[in-house]
Amino acid sequence: MGEKTGFIVFFFNSYFIALGVILGGCIVGGLGAFFVGNPPLLTMLRYASNLKIWAIVAAIGGSFDAFYSFEKGIFEANTRDIMKQFLVICSATGGAQTGALIISWLAHEDSNV
Repeated sequence: MGEKTGFIVFFFNSYFIALGVILGGCIVGGLGAFFVGNPPLLTMLRYASNLKIWAIVAAIGGSFDAFYSFEKGIFEANTRDIMKQFLVICSATGGAQTGALIISWLAHEDSNV
């Protein structure tokens, strides 16, 4: 994440990793629910809301890296690292929310996830 192009790549990767965790986890979880006789769409909706935090953590590469970047930004007065980490967390959150919204559309659920 040292140079600008590295950050841009990490920014977009975090979005799509979080999106993939939500979509993949919900679809595979729904398939498993179908095999054991549970309602798959309802299970997918429940997983979409429960997996959001894990998708964000997976997308940013673990929570300790984020805390290290915040610590570096605060104690070394490097606000650039804080802003980069904040943007990456926002990107991952957007990817997780997009995935949950897609699952909601697939399940034809009108309520917000």
